[in-house]
Amino acid sequence: MEQISIDDIDVRLLDSLQTDASLSNQALAERVHISPPTCLRRVKRLRDAGLVEREVALLSPDKLAAITGHGLTALVEITLDRQGAEQQEAFEARVVQDGAVQQCYRVSPGPDFMLVVHVADMPRYLALAQRLFTSDANVRNVKAFFSTKRAKFEPKVLLAQ
Repeated sequence: MEQISIDDIDVRLLDSLQTDASLSNQALAERVHISPPTCLRRVKRLRDAGLVEREVALLSPDKLAAITGHGLTALVEITLDRQGAEQQEAFEARVVQDGAVQQCYRVSPGPDFMLVVHVADMPRYLALAQRLFTSDANVRNVKAFFSTKRAKFEPKVLLAQ
């Protein structure tokens, strides 16, 4: 992939898209103070370069709770018995395919992985633990922390301060 350089306008475009990707080209251009054709061309360039990985809708868990229930969110520390690159890649490949795993991080020092998982209830968490952790002979330790309140969720890459 070709290396791309970005300037202050690109940073403002990316930051605005992170805040609200549903803006029309006209509104986005106004927000960053450039012409609509320039905005369209620059955004296409940023997307083509892979700087915009994908666009998604962020749902309101509190508003959906009346329909689906609150569910259960857990932050899970995983320590592997053998931490070689092959074992880490195998564990990671297995957990990232599970729909209940929202985020997966390799971390250091301490545990090998931190996962953020979301399931409907405790029986489904237990099924996930059996499926992903207990059935894996290489998982040495699992430590789960269950969320009682989400005070902040901001899936943004910090660009400009």
